[in-house]
Amino acid sequence: MTHAPCTTLPSWPHAYPASGARATLKALNEDFIVTELPLQLPGGTGEHLWLDVEKNGANTAFVAQQLAAAAGVTERDVGYAGLKDRHAITRQWFSIYLPTGKAGETPDLTQLQHPEFKVLAQSRHVKKLRPGDLQGNRFRITLRDVQGEREAIEANLKAVAAQGVPNYFGAQRFGFDGGNVEQGRAMLAREIRVRNPKKKGIYLSAVRSFVFNEVLAQRIAQGLWGRTLPGDVMDEAGRPTGPLWGRGRVSTTDEAQVLENGVAERHATLCSGMEFAGLDQERRALVALPADMAWEWPQADQLVLSFSLPAGNYATSVLDEILHTSEPERHAENEPEAEAP
Repeated sequence: MTHAPCTTLPSWPHAYPASGARATLKALNEDFIVTELPLQLPGGTGEHLWLDVEKNGANTAFVAQQLAAAAGVTERDVGYAGLKDRHAITRQWFSIYLPTGKAGETPDLTQLQHPEFKVLAQSRHVKKLRPGDLQGNRFRITLRDVQGEREAIEANLKAVAAQGVPNYFGAQRFGFDGGNVEQGRAMLAREIRVRNPKKKGIYLSAVRSFVFNEVLAQRIAQGLWGRTLPGDVMDEAGRPTGPLWGRGRVSTTDEAQVLENGVAERHATLCSGMEFAGLDQERRALVALPADMAWEWPQADQLVLSFSLPAGNYATSVLDEILHTSEPERHAENEPEAEAP
């Protein structure tokens, strides 16, 4: 059975009862503050110049372009660990390949003047920053115009802090109205040809993430949230995992394998296409557990949340389990939030 075209993402089930509350997200850039948690800090020597950058109202790729121009290098000489929102205040590291022998004296980029970002510090290191080179991200999120019962919101906040949330890939991964999934389906079904390697990667990633979300949604729909199944593959933290589809058999057995294969059969075009495209089977935790989660109510209609998430986990997955959020229309074309490719 093949998968029908998907131009609208399904409404994947939540782990906890809906609070019925609503709030505005990112009314102001300072309502969404993200601090990258690096894998390592620069050692002080090496051919790469690492920059600690705070940006406000700019996306990551734009900042990388500006840094390349300021340093007199090409964009491919600039590295970063993950994309960050444009409509936010975010702090992350960039690296620039800049051997001192080749470029002369090291430029002081902390003197760079730009209205949307500033270089807080710089130091040399022996390697380039690459996608995924981060532990995770620390979030401080201010929700405004909160409407609903505080008791219901508090109940979900406590449940999330204690038990975590479904580790869904966020809607940003799938493009507007799920369009990247449909493009990926058409590409894998050979209905369209995609020559651009970057676009091909985006579509494959969207399709793979969609199938993972479908497996997770199936487990929640069957009342399996917070439970392990016979045959589950556990991660290093002892949490059950779901498939990132690719070549080879799924590593689960028994009931877990039956569930995953059932989802794969419903999306046969996607799964067989990913295998043919050369992706290998991988696993991803089904639960995202926010660390150091705290919250406060500065005003009756204002909730401030803070927590950390590992790389690849989405802050929106945390918010979705607490209350429904909406953003001003100017945020409709956001790039992925604090999520490593």
